[in-house]
Amino acid sequence: MNPTDFFPHLDAFQIEIPSWGFADTGTRFGKFTQDAAASTVEEKLEDAGLVNRLTGACPTVAVHVLWDFKPGTDPQQTARIAAQNGVKIGSINPNLFQDQGYKFGSLASPIQSARDEAHAHVLQCIEIGQATGSDLLSFWLADGTNYPGQDDIIARKKRLETALKSAHDAMPASMTMLVEYKPFEPAFYHTDLADWGMAAFMCQKAGPRAKVLVDTGHHLPGANIEHIVAFLIDENLLGGFHFNDRKYADDDLTLGSIDPYGVFRIFHEIRNAARRGVDVSQIAYMIDQSHNLKPKLEAMLQTVVTAQELYLKACLVDRDKLAEFQAKTDIVGAEETLRAAFYADVKPILSAWRESKGLPLDPLKTLRESDEIARRAQVRPQGRKERGEVAGGGYA
Repeated sequence: MNPTDFFPHLDAFQIEIPSWGFADTGTRFGKFTQDAAASTVEEKLEDAGLVNRLTGACPTVAVHVLWDFKPGTDPQQTARIAAQNGVKIGSINPNLFQDQGYKFGSLASPIQSARDEAHAHVLQCIEIGQATGSDLLSFWLADGTNYPGQDDIIARKKRLETALKSAHDAMPASMTMLVEYKPFEPAFYHTDLADWGMAAFMCQKAGPRAKVLVDTGHHLPGANIEHIVAFLIDENLLGGFHFNDRKYADDDLTLGSIDPYGVFRIFHEIRNAARRGVDVSQIAYMIDQSHNLKPKLEAMLQTVVTAQELYLKACLVDRDKLAEFQAKTDIVGAEETLRAAFYADVKPILSAWRESKGLPLDPLKTLRESDEIARRAQVRPQGRKERGEVAGGGYA
């Protein structure tokens, strides 16, 4: 096995990191602050640039409108700050859940003024995307109800169909809409986009540039996520991923910390599709994690490195041999073919790739042995004090 044979796979496997992953975010119960956490978009982009320099795999940063683009912010200036840190602005994430007007929903709300506010915000997000050079508009909706009879489910469905179609038609031809789903939370009776099928139907009705976004934490226990992924790829409806791990619900844990074999199986289905001749180059690989306990930079690096390792393992699967076992209905032989790739040591390949790029051979170790986190922890609290920032107890 020649390590250089796998370099093109690693070159193409680029992972978008979220600005909010570097900030003091937490759970709906509260958050524990960290001195080194970022609290301005400049600090977030500085951290993202560091992760990209250490890994060579994270050239874009997902941004959250309202958190990263407060009123009066010049989007082009933000893009220039990103460039100064060696990264670009990636997916634009509308905030359709935080405003008090969204108490009963945003795009699916029964209240016209709330829908109007949400639609205006989406148009603003599209404008920000154009100004920053982003080609992704990424929707996650908290819309839903908490009690039977609270609202008409089909009326809400039709409002959402109309809103997403309108947003799709307002996007420039270069932009893709990503539509995420989640079975529950914060809505606990019904969520308007509760699963991949609902998201897929919405995408089909919105238009050809609408695709499904799979958040690995947004599934009920026992869901076969790789099956969903394979199905969506085959229907040309998979737009991308929000990577994280979970034990119970939307836990936002670092990727592979709970079920690395599950992540490997997702990547295996993507490489299977590529083997069949499907173009998988446009799949957006993104992280969506907020670390309440782990140091932000270390947690982000853990996820990026783990994603690279698990993706590379999926590239190692001997698919000729696998097809032979499958044709003979040799279950054990087929499973062992997958297991052989999963348990393979890919670190020498990754080290060779990093060396060829002039990158640290061990990004996490390099960070931990540096003064990057300590320096931030010394400087940033004073900056927050000077700006008059007060740490709140909520999520963001």
